[in-house]
Amino acid sequence: MSETYRYREERKQAERAKQQEQKKKKSPKKGSLWKKILLACIILGVLSIGTGVITFAVMIKDVPSLDASKLVDPLSTKFYDRNGKFLYEYGKEKRTKITYNQVPKKLEHAFVATEDSHFYEHHGIDIKRTAKAIFMNVTGDFGSQGGSTITQQVIKNSFLTPQKTLKRKVQEWYLAYKLEQKYSKHEILMMYFNKIYLGNRSYGVAAAAKNYYGLDANKLNKLTLPEAAMIAGLPQSPNNYDPTKPKNKEAATARRNLVLSSMHRQGYITKKQMQDAMKVPVTKGLVKKKNQGMPYEAFIDAAVKEVEGKMKNVDIGTAGLSIYMTLDPKAQDYANKMMNTNEIISYPNERFQGAFVFLDSKTGEVRAIGSGRNEYKAGFLGNNFAVDLIRQPGSTFKPILDYGPAIEYLNWSTHHQLNDQPTTYSTGQQIQNWDRRYHGMMSIRTALQWSYNIPALLTLREVGMDRAKNFAKQLGITFDHNQIYESYAIGGNTVSPLEMAGAYSAFANQGVYNQPHFVQKVVFPNGKVKSFKPKPKQVMHDYTAYMITDMLRDVVDSGTGKAANVPWLDVAGKTGTTNFDERTSLQYGYPLGNVAKDSWFTGYTPQYTMSVWTGYVKNGSGNYLPGDTTHIAQIMFSKMMQAFGTDTSTFQQPSDVYQMGNDLYIRGAAEVPPPPKPVVQPKKIEEKVVKKAKAWEKQTQKEKSPGNQKWQEKKQKENGKNKNH
Repeated sequence: MSETYRYREERKQAERAKQQEQKKKKSPKKGSLWKKILLACIILGVLSIGTGVITFAVMIKDVPSLDASKLVDPLSTKFYDRNGKFLYEYGKEKRTKITYNQVPKKLEHAFVATEDSHFYEHHGIDIKRTAKAIFMNVTGDFGSQGGSTITQQVIKNSFLTPQKTLKRKVQEWYLAYKLEQKYSKHEILMMYFNKIYLGNRSYGVAAAAKNYYGLDANKLNKLTLPEAAMIAGLPQSPNNYDPTKPKNKEAATARRNLVLSSMHRQGYITKKQMQDAMKVPVTKGLVKKKNQGMPYEAFIDAAVKEVEGKMKNVDIGTAGLSIYMTLDPKAQDYANKMMNTNEIISYPNERFQGAFVFLDSKTGEVRAIGSGRNEYKAGFLGNNFAVDLIRQPGSTFKPILDYGPAIEYLNWSTHHQLNDQPTTYSTGQQIQNWDRRYHGMMSIRTALQWSYNIPALLTLREVGMDRAKNFAKQLGITFDHNQIYESYAIGGNTVSPLEMAGAYSAFANQGVYNQPHFVQKVVFPNGKVKSFKPKPKQVMHDYTAYMITDMLRDVVDSGTGKAANVPWLDVAGKTGTTNFDERTSLQYGYPLGNVAKDSWFTGYTPQYTMSVWTGYVKNGSGNYLPGDTTHIAQIMFSKMMQAFGTDTSTFQQPSDVYQMGNDLYIRGAAEVPPPPKPVVQPKKIEEKVVKKAKAWEKQTQKEKSPGNQKWQEKKQKENGKNKNH
């Protein structure tokens, strides 16, 4: 047993020795492989670094120099009318230079805590913040996250365009680093404080303190903590966080409180200071705006909002832009006179409000606007009813959601019949016509001409919600939560005059939609041009546009919109009114019945389209539209068209449309004209009556014959009596 055991042990030792020998032989090969991998990585790293260096060099090849004058003196923006005539220069009037010693610590801390918490630690670029922004941009849309330091913002506002590209970002990093090498932190902070736009025509923190709180540059230390936090919260979106605008109160409060939270988190204020400041109303201490003499304020306001909406991060007060607008000064002067005097329109009282958009039917270029009357007359970056008003359009919405889609998708003729009879919404609620009557079978032409509600609802049901919504969206109409309801068939949603004018202009333009716009183009200081001209889009067949137009002619000629007619122009349009509910009428003492809350008229000629709203801003004693005041919207339309409507051409009927009687049909459509009415045959006359009639006729002819002496004498005698009488 011992010999056998010894033999087995020796054999195992021999096998182990052999395995170790094999491992030794293989180990040099493994080391060689790792060396190769390491070498490849080194080569790849060198190549990547080299490529990165070359790419970086290319990106900063044409980087602008650090021109000290651009750091100190921001460029103003110039506005021009549709013909290129200079109107106004904006940006230099409301700027006050201050030094670092004039800035209160609470204001400095508020900005640093909010905009760049590591400002005094980095060298122009916050590496951690930038890395986070890069990660967010890679996983989302490029440019969705900024990560910019205060130094980078100074560079961006002074030297670079607002476009979001990798090249511009690399140049921003490079220049920010160079700026930090050349200037101190306090100098860079003052470049930022003296040039940043803070809304309310304010460039720099000194101008903001003056315009918002009435404090001169030497009194900045009188800013309270909540006031300083409010100002520091403005740079992200000055137009949306400006607390002087009533609609911004909630957003401005939330933004200010976020600044206060950041200050507490960074250790600049205590928790109690934060809580006490948050309790202060964001509107406390604000001073009333003063008129600055800007011409066409409301129109420029709309143009600036359009530029800011399409060119994110642009600062119109420092970017040195040239903004070429679509404004027609003569039309706008007339619009201002019509809105703010009683020379053109006789308004019922000072509280009565109106708003409108007057645009080119073929291009969508807005020529003039009515932004509100008296205290609601829009100022620059203020409340602008022409653009911002959200009210129910009433029956002006029927061509957009009901009859337009019916012709487009169902090929209805203008003779298509609907039964105007008792009907309910799908909820079971009764729908009624404005006259509280039912009219039986009628054509959609008649239904639209007299603005009956029940046929409109029946039409929407035939079309279907999805198709109707799609048709309206193609015309620039937006819906809350992208939903529509049956009540929208008669205008239950909300719109602005700008949206309505844009939608109707497609009917005027053979079914081609151009988004309404206030700006033709923007020119940068380096000569680069950004066009704002929208791309025309065919959103419906030309026959749909024409058939709607032809029906809307009837509205103006003999229907509910006769007050809007201009005899020498081819006018089409639609009226719309909304009513108060019974509860509101009882609360404010409004007459129950024929009084309106809103009155609209939207119409067009081949040359111009105009959408008008009239009504009152708030409910109150006497704030309703009785009787003829609902026609004021139509009269405003008519006055503008009379003053500027020079194109007397007519809308041309497409070849796909043919006419039978008073109605229009689509060639090849399933719906055919009604058969001609049968000729009514006269009733049979009894033979005796016929014989009697013939005998009477024969006797008369015999008596009247020249040879009948008796009849002649009788005739002479009658003539003699007549002569004596």
